[in-house]
Amino acid sequence: MDFNLDETQQDLRKLAAEVLAKEDGERLRQAGLMSVCVPEEAGGAGLGPVEMAVVLREVGARAAPVPALPTLVSTLTLAHFGTLDQQRRLSSGATVALREPGRALADPPLTAARTVDGGWALTGRKVSVPYPEAPVLIGADEGLFLVGSPSATPEYTSTGEPAATIVLDGTPAERVAGPEAVTGARRLFMAAVAAQASGVLAGALELTTGYVRTRKQFGRALAEFQAVTMQIADVYIAARALDVAMWSAVWRLGEGLPADQDLALAAYHVSEAFRALYTCQHLHGGLGLDVTYPLHRYFAQAKHLSHLLGGADAQLDLIGALV
Repeated sequence: MDFNLDETQQDLRKLAAEVLAKEDGERLRQAGLMSVCVPEEAGGAGLGPVEMAVVLREVGARAAPVPALPTLVSTLTLAHFGTLDQQRRLSSGATVALREPGRALADPPLTAARTVDGGWALTGRKVSVPYPEAPVLIGADEGLFLVGSPSATPEYTSTGEPAATIVLDGTPAERVAGPEAVTGARRLFMAAVAAQASGVLAGALELTTGYVRTRKQFGRALAEFQAVTMQIADVYIAARALDVAMWSAVWRLGEGLPADQDLALAAYHVSEAFRALYTCQHLHGGLGLDVTYPLHRYFAQAKHLSHLLGGADAQLDLIGALV
């Protein structure tokens, strides 16, 4: 295992950082960053899980409210399991509706049935579907499906990004592949969430270290107080733990190796990252809640990403089952 990024990955990270610094989400598409996982024959760069993680980590590092996560997961999933026609039609991405650990009770599995004309129809419900105006990639009991424009009810999200509950009642769907594709898509989704969360914590840590170096109390910088130093060290440890688990998981996915344990561990550390954001808030005092200061965006994203994976208890259950 080599955690160093190769030249292509370093260039990708640099480009993503430069584009996101302009705070214009549309520039991501213009720069081709949303199509890095689309196969070359379908008009993309043909890159894999590690490159997906490189882009999403930069998105997280700026807490950018852009649809990079569902777009990159859907295009990479279709690159692995879809037909060339599907890859070309959805080269701009789709949203993802995948039942994750910890969501089983709130989000029962969908059922797929054959129609008289040989097609497929889906029945069921999916909650917290991000950016629902796009085509939806849905996991069901008979495999992975695409649905064009399902009925959607808007939901509230902590980040303010659009999401919805979609309800399917015999809704026509296009089959992508069998149940193995659902498992593959969930793995990619877990890796993507962990990658973005890794960036979120890194960005929050940078903000916090800068603040405690310059903010003074009793004539001394906050960073000179031992209690503050110990707290910021805890945040650093949480960030490094998530980084190691995340890069290990995406590297194994990229190499075609078993990655379920690494993914579950990375997903657990996503919840630990959210806990670390409380420390960042504490060290900022009231400023951390000021909407004109960016830390509140990092906190909201960390909370949202943790919820997408079902929380720490769900991941501990999964780790126990895998071990």
